[in-house]
This record gives sequence, C-alpha cells and structure tokens, in this order.
Amino acid sequence: MDGIVLAAGSGTRLRPLTADTPKGLVRVAGRPLLSHVFDTALSVGVERLTVVVGYRAGDIIDHYGDGYRGVPVEYVHQDEQLGTGHALRRAFPLGGTTVVLNGDNVCRADLDRVVDRHRATDAAATLLVESVTRERARETGVVVTDDGRVTGLVEKPDDPPSTLVVRGFQVVEPTVEPACRLLTPSDRGEYELTDAVDLLVKAGHRVETVELDGWCHNVNDTADIERVTERLG
Repeated sequence: MDGIVLAAGSGTRLRPLTADTPKGLVRVAGRPLLSHVFDTALSVGVERLTVVVGYRAGDIIDHYGDGYRGVPVEYVHQDEQLGTGHALRRAFPLGGTTVVLNGDNVCRADLDRVVDRHRATDAAATLLVESVTRERARETGVVVTDDGRVTGLVEKPDDPPSTLVVRGFQVVEPTVEPACRLLTPSDRGEYELTDAVDLLVKAGHRVETVELDGWCHNVNDTADIERVTERLG
C-alpha cells in the first residue's frame, strides 16, 4: 500500500521558525514534524511514500533522501500551493489503495481501523473523522451524514451542516483521480480534496467514515508544538 504525504505549505503561522526551514522539518518533541507523519504511515502498512513538497523542498529532500526506515521515499513538487486536491493531483497516477496524510498532523490513534473499514466495504474513500464544536467545524472539512451514510462534504463552511470533521487521514482508491481533475476553485481559490470526495458521493460512490479513537493534533503554530510535545510526554 502506498502513502502520500501533503507537505508543500510554507507554514506562515510558525514563523520565525519557518523563515529558513520548511514546516515539515520543524522539530516537535525533538524530531522533525514529518518524521511523526511518516511513522503514522508506516504504522498502517504503507510500503512506499510519496511526499508532495513545495516551500524549501530541497531541504526536505536533502534530509530524508530516498528512504525512511527502509521504506522508499519519492517526491513530487507543488510549486503553487493551490489546495489539497491540487496537491494530491501532483502524485497521480495512484497505484491502487493509497493512504493520504496531511504533513502537519501528529496522531496517536487506532488508524488500522480506517484501513480495515476501507478494505471491508470496498469504499472509494474512507475518512478518519471526529466530532468537534461548531466553532472548530468552521475551520476545516465537514462531513454530512444521513443515518450513518455520507451524503456530502464541505470545506470550512460559515454555517456548518454538522460537527463531524475530517482529521487529515484518509484511504482512497484511484477512483478519486477523475474527481480531483474535475475540481474547480473554491471560494478561497483552492482545489479542495474534500470537494473531490464530495463529487465521489454525488456520483454514487461509497464513502465510509471511522471515528477517531485516540488523538490527532494539527501543528499550525508554536502553541501546537508545545501541546503535542506535552501529549507525547
């Protein structure tokens, strides 16, 4: 199984730490942020990693080279940060079932459940989700369900239709490729992966969710570094 890590962003909220360092190499609990993400990928059986790089890409490539803990690592470039859907497109074509991870998300959770559900249901996509406050739901991708069935997704809505949100870990099939190619820019001018999954739902494909058992924490600013470091002990 392949893994794709979306790590092209410049990490503006982490400045000055990212003034001359890519976000993925900022140290969290004594290790580069991307090392935590790579370990998450390997923990669910990923056997090859593709990293989507952008800001200070050369630093990431020099640091990790062509392998991590015995797993091959390849790189593709997203020179313009035009959203997660656009970033995923840079890694096409997919070779089969693929885990897609946000490059700034540290997890300590039972993520094997997401892979197992995906395989058991023949879903086009299976999403790790979490119930949050309405305020937090306005800041990320929101999943809409009806009697447990996913009926739609929307990115950063002003008025969230639910408080179930995606947590930066999903398993997808190559079916997602045409959906990503059909994307148009959102109101924020970006091509969103959540919109691609929403297109899959509207086309009648099966999309599954698994609720978070454990914790995941996005590292967006220095306060997040402190929180994650504390949680990791």
